[in-house]
Parts: sequence; structure tokens; C-alpha cells
Amino acid sequence: MKKKILIGISIVLVVVIGVLAYMVVSDLGQEEKLKTELEEINAMTNSQDIDINTIYERLDTIVTKGDYAKVEKAFKGYLKDSFDNIIKITEILDDERIFNILTANNYLEDGKDFVETKNYIQQTKTELEKYKQEYASFFTEEKVMSYLDSDGLDSYYIDLYKNQYVGDIESASEDKTVENSVDQILGILDISEQVIDLLSENPNSWEVDGQNIMFHDDTLSSKYDELLNKLA
Repeated sequence: MKKKILIGISIVLVVVIGVLAYMVVSDLGQEEKLKTELEEINAMTNSQDIDINTIYERLDTIVTKGDYAKVEKAFKGYLKDSFDNIIKITEILDDERIFNILTANNYLEDGKDFVETKNYIQQTKTELEKYKQEYASFFTEEKVMSYLDSDGLDSYYIDLYKNQYVGDIESASEDKTVENSVDQILGILDISEQVIDLLSENPNSWEVDGQNIMFHDDTLSSKYDELLNKLA
């Protein structure tokens, strides 16, 4: 009887060990799959020819299961939102209208009240300030961790997300390339706004001649040149 009991216990142990072994191997497989997925996405984002649509398709697809899927979904959600932010910033920085504000064509088309120009400048400055703040927030631990649904999630997966896949995100904030580019454009917009205000406040003191602006007032001309020199 005792021998039968021992045999029964042995069978149970073998089954339990087999199940645990499968779970460990399965978990290792999921973790490796997640690691590979993120490495491939990283390679895609660092490519010289970035295909945003392909990257977004990848970010919208979850390849792992269980708790690893939560980690993957969190990281991809964070990455997608950060991409959205930088794309919006880039679109504004690449907008040719910024550099066409102080041209003879714009003076003719929107002068002398410059209603559309003033609205464009204000809207662009507001959007840039907003996206700049959002960009900075992506390099805070609070922002990164907000994407992870940690309710009922084992600490191992939380640490995996925080330490291995997110890493020391705050150290990345030391790179001020994006912020400096935004500040440069904001500076251009500020000076452009001053020029447009100067012209709209003195509508009878200037006119467009070909591709040049001619002033009937030397003081106004000097102020105009002084502002333009700040853009040089």
C-alpha cells in the first residue's frame, strides 16, 4: 500500500514538474519573442529610410501572450505616442510657411492687416510649446510607467518593463537636439511676429515693389532692418 502511495506521489510530482518546466520554457520563449520584437522595432526606427506606416503596423500588433503581452502593449503604446509627438513637431519645423512669413509675396497676399499671418504665428507657437512640453514628459519615469497596467501583475514583469525594456529613460533627456530645434523656430516666429506687428501698425508707411519692401519712413525702415538682422 505504502509502495502504491509512493508511486502515486511520484507520478504527481512528475506531472507537476513537467507542467512547471513547460511554463518556464514557455515564459522564456515569450520573453525571447518580446526581446526580438523590440530589437527589430528599434532597428526599424534607426534606419536611414524610416517607414512610419510599417512601424505603426508593428506597434499595433501584439506578438506575445499573457503577462508578457501587457509589457509589450505598454511599451508599444508608449513608443507610438512618442512617435506621434515627434512627427507633429517635425511637420511644424518643416513647414515652409514659417520661412515665407517675411516675403514680398506674403506681404502682398495677406497685408496690410496680416490677419491670417498673425493667426498662423500664434497657432504655430502654441502648438510647438505644447508638443515641446509633451516631448519632455516622455523622458520621465512617471510618464513611462503610466502605460503599464500593473493591476495584478507580478513584480517580475513590472521590473522587466521598467529596467530592461525602458531602461534609464531619464538619461536620454540630456539630449536637447529636439528642444533646441523647437526653440530656434520659436525664436524665428517671435521675431517674425514683431515684424508683422510693425508693418500692420504702420500700413501707410510701406509698400511692396517687386520682391522688395519700400518704406516712406526712415525710422520704420531702421526698425524693420534691425529686426531682420536678428534672424541672420
